[in-house]
Amino acid sequence: MSFIFSKRGKRMSWQALGISCMLGLMMVLAACGSSGTTTGSNSGGDVKATVAAPKDLITGGTLTVGSDTTYPPQEYVDTASGQATGFDVDLITEMGKRMGLKVNVKKANFDTIIDDLSSKRYDVVISAVTINPDRQKKAQFIPYFNAGQSLLVQKGNPDHISSVKDLCGKKVGVQTNTVEFDALTAGKKDCAAAGKPTIALTVLDAQTDVIQLLADKRVDATYQDSPVTDYYLKLNPGQFEIGGAITDQAPEGIVVRKDDTEMFNALKAAYDAVKKDGTYDKLFDKWQLNSAQKVN
Repeated sequence: MSFIFSKRGKRMSWQALGISCMLGLMMVLAACGSSGTTTGSNSGGDVKATVAAPKDLITGGTLTVGSDTTYPPQEYVDTASGQATGFDVDLITEMGKRMGLKVNVKKANFDTIIDDLSSKRYDVVISAVTINPDRQKKAQFIPYFNAGQSLLVQKGNPDHISSVKDLCGKKVGVQTNTVEFDALTAGKKDCAAAGKPTIALTVLDAQTDVIQLLADKRVDATYQDSPVTDYYLKLNPGQFEIGGAITDQAPEGIVVRKDDTEMFNALKAAYDAVKKDGTYDKLFDKWQLNSAQKVN
């Protein structure tokens, strides 16, 4: 088996990331498990609290955050510190500072993350969760990031894949309970209606494992949010490429329990403060994200 991921420090450039060293990252992710707990690191110096913190916290003085930390560059485990890191982690940490709160990021299962929030396992969720009508029935959202869907294929795109329509008869990896999984499920029906072979899906809990399928050539493509595709292209420029264009751009949101007005208002005020003082823009620069993905 070949491992594509690379051990990295928080501030290393994408170009400095090697392929062979990321075995350590996979080991850390496996060791964390779905119930493990990591603490998001602070970024920057001291920040004065300007927003009243919500009172109904799982742990006083701490914002407990659920996140599926297998989704770089938005959330993943840094092998140097053993802590959660990424754009989402930095953002929620900065928001916590504006409320005078520490931030504790708990590794979550994306498949059940909103239900677990409703059950008060977390105070809030940030985990590249695309806002859609079904999810809005269960929770309320603060939009903070725009992302599309994109296919990742082998360099040279030997199967000439440019859209979901080209995946009939192909093997495709995807993370469970994602909007991409929904799109591929719909695509399977389209293949059947056209009398074509079905899409052979491999559905896994961790996005890192999904990408590993492509590295091992066990699938012809993977389907995920566009920032994740961009991340792996930067990590391994000679191994993968995008199959076609980015599609279905939609906002991702910080997730709050449906009727938790106090939590929502506090987080929205903290998010607005982070945007107003320029921290939001600085985090985009730090993680080398496309400015088109900002929420205005």
